[in-house]
Amino acid sequence: MDISKIKQMFEQFAQTSHAFLNFEVFGIAVHYILIGAGLASILAVLPVIVARLASKGLRGATSNQQDRPDAKFSKALMPPAYAATVTAVLFVGLQYLELDGDLKWFARNLLRSMGAATVFWTMYRLVKPFSFAFDSLRGRLSGPLVDWIIKALRIAILFGAITSILEIWGVNVAAVLAGLGLVGVAVALGAQDMFKNLIAGVLILCEQRFENGDWVEVPGLVEGTVEEIGFRSTCIRRFDLSPVYVPNAKLSENVLTNYSRMTDRRIYWTISVEYRSTIDQLRAIRDGIEAYILENEEFVQPSQGTALVRINSFSDSAIDILVYVFTRTTDWGEWLEIKERLAYEIKDIVERSGANFAFPSRSIYVEQTGKSDSEEDVSDEDTEEKDGPDAFAPPSSDRKSQRDARDKAGSKTRKPVHDKDREASDAIDDNSDEDA
Repeated sequence: MDISKIKQMFEQFAQTSHAFLNFEVFGIAVHYILIGAGLASILAVLPVIVARLASKGLRGATSNQQDRPDAKFSKALMPPAYAATVTAVLFVGLQYLELDGDLKWFARNLLRSMGAATVFWTMYRLVKPFSFAFDSLRGRLSGPLVDWIIKALRIAILFGAITSILEIWGVNVAAVLAGLGLVGVAVALGAQDMFKNLIAGVLILCEQRFENGDWVEVPGLVEGTVEEIGFRSTCIRRFDLSPVYVPNAKLSENVLTNYSRMTDRRIYWTISVEYRSTIDQLRAIRDGIEAYILENEEFVQPSQGTALVRINSFSDSAIDILVYVFTRTTDWGEWLEIKERLAYEIKDIVERSGANFAFPSRSIYVEQTGKSDSEEDVSDEDTEEKDGPDAFAPPSSDRKSQRDARDKAGSKTRKPVHDKDREASDAIDDNSDEDA
């Protein structure tokens, strides 16, 4: 084949390719479309490659084979890797654009801001995957305090990102901070409670009064399980599963009981039996309960703690037996099971001894006097006939004559009565006699 023909073929291919690349589709040249497709492919492939390479390099960074951070690292690094690739592609694309003046200045600052934001975003997302580096501190400090340190690092990274971006756009950060300082003084005066709660939260974590998952109680305030200790408040979930957000100052100032740190759990009962129980029955009950506790490994033995079963007191309606013991477990469910078995055993012991449980009761005694009921009735009738008023006397057939006799007896002290008044009075008396 002649070399001139080969050269001519290459020239024709170049002309055809040039014409194809300059051909416009919807007003866009083909070569620009191909460049965009290539950049899109890079955007899709490059971040995945970077994340996988980084995760493989981190695979041997920890000795814990069951909780390797490579998966968390890949997940955290993927979004910033995409952002970094987009920034690089835009930077390359900017070189093909002929921008002048303010538009060029804006585009450059925008790309620089995107680059700075991508760097700080990567640092922000990598704080949590690298938190295994703080595992050594969890033994010395409380877990929530280490979580606070991680949150503080993230806040510092966000502050650095904002400061860097402002510097790129020519903002005097020092002047801004000075102005914010004056504003901060005014805000601090109005936000004293917020800083009070913040300091109280730090003191709670330093004192290690409680941690996440502890069962705590503040009398008159809240009782439940600690879920999260925040900068301002602590989330405590009550046993009805409703969350309660308590300011840290309340938890720091008030008396707080941490039940999760109990070494043993107490059972404090009073067993009441009837007064008719004999001494032998009382001894049998006491000895039976004590033997059950001493033979059961679920209870703390007297050599290791307190275990008391004693006849305690004589109450109003029973003889009280004190049962004061501790269980080795502090789990609420297991503790209830142990209490249940102890209750069954006590009931069986009392029934086997022949005694009975007592319940609150009261005896009423009725005292009789020397007179009989018939004598009291006769005496009452005599008193009524002797001392009773005339108005209650039984009606009489000659009531009018009795009235005349009384009138004569009292004529010296009474005023004279006119005939009309006397007739009206006689008519009233006659009517009353007829009714009787």
